[in-house]
Amino acid sequence: MLEVRHLNASYGHAQVLFDISLQVPLGSMVLIQGLNGAGKSSLLKSIMGLMPQVSGEIDWQGNALAGLAPHLRSGQGLGYVPEDRRLFEALTVRQNLEIAVPKSAHRQASKAAPVVLEDVLSLFPGLRNMLERPASQMSGGEQQMLALGRTLMTQAQMLLLDEPCEGIAPVLVQSIAEALGKLKEQGFTLLIAEQNQTLANMADQVLHLSAGTLSKPRFTYTVGSTLKPISPT
Repeated sequence: MLEVRHLNASYGHAQVLFDISLQVPLGSMVLIQGLNGAGKSSLLKSIMGLMPQVSGEIDWQGNALAGLAPHLRSGQGLGYVPEDRRLFEALTVRQNLEIAVPKSAHRQASKAAPVVLEDVLSLFPGLRNMLERPASQMSGGEQQMLALGRTLMTQAQMLLLDEPCEGIAPVLVQSIAEALGKLKEQGFTLLIAEQNQTLANMADQVLHLSAGTLSKPRFTYTVGSTLKPISPT
């Protein structure tokens, strides 16, 4: 489980997150919604260790992440896909995927088999015929699939996804939504900043962020239980 307690984050003197607390149970999908500028990206960056000023507690599977550099958090099983994807555009699809494999291609906190190239191609069949294509020659939706696949190749167990369905063709939105559903079924944990209603309908929790403050979740969720709607206040 990911647990965030009393998280505050700032850029210099500008505070952008205020006393955020949330839980993401293992194997669940939690969606963070909010207007542009609400702090969704800052929340994901804070969890990944990419914000300049953060206070509060962040635990992943019982291990405190505070003070750990982003690459060490990645080694703990967290994988982050930023909104701009950060692909190596001069490299081919195959190279982008293979470069992400850690020296030890085994999960550190799981006995599950490591994710390999064929797993990514099974999840995103459209990439199979693009393996030798430079990432710069892909559409936005194709690049998003590649970015997700590359993060899986890091052997991440939890995915932090920033607007994975933003600005791409509807048919590819559906493909990405289906892939995320499959990952959830396979036991991956997902924390997603996204406005797409397709993902909201799939999520175990939908949380709303406004001006850096988290409001009451739309659903309560307990592992092994049925989701219960919360009456609006």
